Amino acid sequence: MKVCILDSDATLTNALSEGLGARDIVAEHRRLPTDGDIDAETLSCDLIVLCQQDSSDSAAKLIRGAWPTPIAILLQAADTSNIMQAARLGAIDACDRNAPPDLIVEWIGEICARERKKRSERLPHGHYRSTSCPAMTALQRDVERVAQTDSTVLIAGETGTGKELAAREVHRLGKRADRPIVTVNCAAIPDTLIESELFGYEKGAFTGATSNRSGLIEAADGGTLFLDEIGELPLAAQARLLRYIQEGEIRRIGSVTSKKVDARLICATHRNLRMLADSGQFREDLFYRIDVLRLDIPALRERGADIVDMAEWLIERQANKLGMMTKPLSQRSLELLERHRWPGNVRELQNVIERALVMSTSDELELTVSNDVATTTRHDQSELHISQDSPALPTSNELSLEDYFQRFVLEHQDAMNETELAQKLGISRKCLWERRQRFGLPRQKQKSA
Repeated sequence: MKVCILDSDATLTNALSEGLGARDIVAEHRRLPTDGDIDAETLSCDLIVLCQQDSSDSAAKLIRGAWPTPIAILLQAADTSNIMQAARLGAIDACDRNAPPDLIVEWIGEICARERKKRSERLPHGHYRSTSCPAMTALQRDVERVAQTDSTVLIAGETGTGKELAAREVHRLGKRADRPIVTVNCAAIPDTLIESELFGYEKGAFTGATSNRSGLIEAADGGTLFLDEIGELPLAAQARLLRYIQEGEIRRIGSVTSKKVDARLICATHRNLRMLADSGQFREDLFYRIDVLRLDIPALRERGADIVDMAEWLIERQANKLGMMTKPLSQRSLELLERHRWPGNVRELQNVIERALVMSTSDELELTVSNDVATTTRHDQSELHISQDSPALPTSNELSLEDYFQRFVLEHQDAMNETELAQKLGISRKCLWERRQRFGLPRQKQKSA
């Protein structure tokens, strides 16, 4: 662990460093910030030890600014009143600054042991565990921060980056962890059913409503409501959702009374909601209501050397799941991890690893990526294999595969159904749907005459 000691001089840090080092604790000295603001490097430490300030207001500002990094205070005079004051300011512990260095080392060591235990109990899933990717390290801290509040969270990221996992981490680390988290995939529910699924209905509200039924929002009462792919929510349902966010109450379809529901709202999308709002496809007032606390999930290709660590974690996880022995990655596979663009992100990597484990016949694991037109990047065009019925591919000086996919779908979707489009592209209907979501090309519902 790393401890940062904020003091006007380094005398105390120098006296403590050797003793803390024997406990695998690195002690760093930093001067007290004159403006009360703690820099990012200090915040990256596991514990901050603050030497007593003359002003309790400045100490309180430092403690608030450091949250959720714990702060312990070394008091000039550790009497009962001063210890109580430190606790009221938000310090996790306090000690006499004039105590012998070995006793202060013991005190810091005990705090670090408690923090290690807490961290192990709330350790995030391997998907977010990272020590080599600054973006993921920052994400871990942000997840812990937002988990301590009940504010609405918007999770943004490409398909397959693990937005649902992030939502579950926020729920797991929050005060509602003992209550249910209800997940709703807004893209998977037909437009005609989305309102009844979310808000419920009363008996006789429509044909087939033979009994009262509570909706998914009501089912999340006391816990967390996770709306995945909220960008696909119809405008009518958006209006009703907005009322719930504003008033904290819902009204079942066919009911004349409203009901209070207390559920923390987490939303996720792979689309640019700001652009959708500008084009009238998403309510602007709803966008501002849900864009309170934002978590941006980095794409796998942006995680650098972290990709290898992720792959090794997934190998162990998938091998245990399949009841198989783990195997090291071959040199070719290591090169592939860094070269491939991973358009399907972690979900694609997981599938690639599972396929390699099942099909492997050697001592090393050989990873192979799909040659599907919808998942191959422009760097992988040479590996494409398309059926004879597929439309002709563009040449290298024409469109990229991504551009080609989008243009072909937009030009032919009025004349073809989804099955025909998928056949012409040489992919499955499921893959076509996933690519539509990725590129922001949901099929428009046919308007009745």
